[in-house]
Amino acid sequence: MEQPIAVTRQSFDDWMVPVYAPADFILVRGEGSQVWDQQGKSYIDFAGGIAVNALGHAHPVVTAALVEQAGKLWHLGNGYTNEPVLRLAKLLIDATFAEKVFFCNSGAEANEAALKLARKRALDNGNHSKNQIVAFNNAFHGRTLFTVSAGGQPKYSKDFAPLPGGITHTPFNDLAAAAEVINDNTCAVIVEPIQGEGGVLPADAAFLQGLRELCGRHDALLIFDEVQTGMGRTGDLYAYMQYGVVPDVLTTAKALGCGFPIGAMLTTDELAKTLSVGTHGTTYGGNPLATAVAGAVFSVINTPEVLEGVKQRHQWFLDGLNKINQQYPIFSEIRGGGLLIGCQLTKDYAGKAKQITQLANEEGVIALIAGPDVVRFTPSLVIPEQDVKEGLARFARAVARICS
Repeated sequence: MEQPIAVTRQSFDDWMVPVYAPADFILVRGEGSQVWDQQGKSYIDFAGGIAVNALGHAHPVVTAALVEQAGKLWHLGNGYTNEPVLRLAKLLIDATFAEKVFFCNSGAEANEAALKLARKRALDNGNHSKNQIVAFNNAFHGRTLFTVSAGGQPKYSKDFAPLPGGITHTPFNDLAAAAEVINDNTCAVIVEPIQGEGGVLPADAAFLQGLRELCGRHDALLIFDEVQTGMGRTGDLYAYMQYGVVPDVLTTAKALGCGFPIGAMLTTDELAKTLSVGTHGTTYGGNPLATAVAGAVFSVINTPEVLEGVKQRHQWFLDGLNKINQQYPIFSEIRGGGLLIGCQLTKDYAGKAKQITQLANEEGVIALIAGPDVVRFTPSLVIPEQDVKEGLARFARAVARICS
């Protein structure tokens, strides 16, 4: 048997398209909320693969589901259905407003499907001018050309013009501004209940309720992008449940597979009719391997123990971060919901979020940024209290270094 190819961090620079700038170490193993690099150094994982590893690393229930299904059936193609995809669809339907589900491979694909559904519905109803999509500044909906155009961050889209048209951006959490642009030619409004990549900015309840009313008035679809907020991240299965606002379409991914690629678009019977046979599709979406894993993930997360535990863990983080901030006042605000937490840097430390997370790596903890001025935490939903304490202790050492 041939020896595996030897790799170092330099191998990334030599062989990979440079769309990422990964850390200068390579992680090789994970268990729970801890990971280890090639040199055996341990890290507390407060990033969770960007809100993906909701049950940590190598969770036994998820691993067992993967291994079991791998010995049965991996892929069929969408000319055939399978048992795991049907069971997962029923779980999602029973737990949400949805009556129909479309499975794909990522959040971007789920949002793509949602936006295509909205435009086709209007066209099918004979309204050829009803194609406007309203989205919000600083939003993030994916990296396909359509979804990156819907996202309200020009830094991700400006280099790929000409972009798809008919998309209007307006300030987040500003209902009056939204009311000025939503009209009878609007086919959809797409919004994140908490803007994740845009800085961990929660929507006001009145804002989402107002969008619901505006969409109803103008016969536009309200699409909730819950790719980052979904699957227990905020303490409810989906964040819309906290707001008392039911969307027409919901997109979910990330934690749905806990690291195995899968996404889904949830909607109603009536709207699902828009996407008839042949109008949309995906080669891998809904394959038995992905849906078996996601079914196991769902069975663990959608329990009172895990969902209530998210709220408890939120408080652990809040208490620990406030304590750090009392000693080293670098955060002007700590916000978010559940285990989607953003720490806004003060003006004195503006632009240093990346530097802080790099120092945190050196101290043995992995955190995220949400723009240059926000440090973000999206750990496992079942992270043990001891790991929270140890991770925050390491993070405190990184903060002390930036303040010295």
